[in-house]
Amino acid sequence: MFAYYLQLGLRSLKRNPILTALMVVGIALGIAASMTTLTVMHLMGSDPIPWKSDKLHYVQLDNWSPDQPYNDDGSPPDQVTYRDAVALMAAARADRQVAMFKLALPIQPTNPELKPFRALVRVAGADFFPMFEPPFQYGSGWDRRQDGEHARVVVLGKAINEKLFGGQDSVGKTVRMDGVDYTVTGVLDDWHLRAKYYDLTGGAFTDPDELYMPFTTGIDLKQRASGNNSCWSAPASGWEAYLDSDCVWIQMWAELDSPARLAEFKAFLDSYVNEQKKLGRFPRPLNNRLLDVNEWMADQRVVSRDVQVQTGLGFAFLLVCLVNTIGLLLAKFTRKAGEIGLRRALGASRREVFTQFLVESGVIGISGGVLGLALTALGLLAVRALYSEYQTVAALDWMMVAATIVLSIVAALLAGLYPTWRACRVQPAAQLKI
Repeated sequence: MFAYYLQLGLRSLKRNPILTALMVVGIALGIAASMTTLTVMHLMGSDPIPWKSDKLHYVQLDNWSPDQPYNDDGSPPDQVTYRDAVALMAAARADRQVAMFKLALPIQPTNPELKPFRALVRVAGADFFPMFEPPFQYGSGWDRRQDGEHARVVVLGKAINEKLFGGQDSVGKTVRMDGVDYTVTGVLDDWHLRAKYYDLTGGAFTDPDELYMPFTTGIDLKQRASGNNSCWSAPASGWEAYLDSDCVWIQMWAELDSPARLAEFKAFLDSYVNEQKKLGRFPRPLNNRLLDVNEWMADQRVVSRDVQVQTGLGFAFLLVCLVNTIGLLLAKFTRKAGEIGLRRALGASRREVFTQFLVESGVIGISGGVLGLALTALGLLAVRALYSEYQTVAALDWMMVAATIVLSIVAALLAGLYPTWRACRVQPAAQLKI
């Protein structure tokens, strides 16, 4: 019977092409508006490393001024000081841990055809690679021994390896930065991060890091970090005084493989801060935090309030389109009262009539969904063109494609419920009078 009802629905739609087009386009526009904004919001807030996001925890210590909190809500600073990062790294109480910051360094290519340029360098400990699991195209990261030796080594991103070495295996070759040669230990493959969750201090959708070097080696360069740097009291002059100050500029993560390990590390942090209080530091009340990846992204509002509002407006527009579709379907089914009365008089039940017109509504929904999917893709292209920071979160994935089709069918069926119900209420006798 379904095939028969489908055939009837297609014939009915062909008899009124303009009305059919209005309904299909209306649903398509509503689907496109809602799914474009929903896709951006979904990809922004999706778990970037779901297999271990609950094991990676961002370390926050409240060393801020006693006169006012770092944030209005009382939350601690989003970075730690150098002296605290070094102390926690030396204690090695986590299963893995990494302290890091960002530098912008000049690159002097050996290829005379390339002009010197500046590159973003992620300065981090050796545990960065096993913790965040970037894919390698060649070689590997450095090890903890090289961290301790202040080794002059680097890992290259894929793009900069293609620029400097034509995409070849560059492991063992050297890269000159700011007049110093560094040996390449590995080259990353494409690392498809929708949000740079491991460092949200400068924004979730900033440019990816181009190179990576050991934390100790980066400190030896005696250069201020290129990221956020906050101080509640002015440090004394000189590099060593800066390192010993209460300025926060380093991001720190700890990998803890179980809730028990998390509780142990939290207790260790509290004990560490209490000991520092005895030395005159950490004047504020104890306020340490260990947020996992998804909690950290929510805390830093990776999905901004503006995006949430835009998504709400998109679905509100879809609702308006559905109301218009209900009106058009009601007009269409009302005009077919005579046909409905005849079918009822020939023995068709209300359930059969209801099913027939609901199938017709479903056909409209599928057609609107296919067109809406194409319009959604165009909408995401427009988002990428207008907002460069959304390049990684303005693309359809299979989940959003499926959601678009399902939403369009559900929307059309919901829109068709009332007109279909009204059609079923037609009395055969009233339509068969001569």
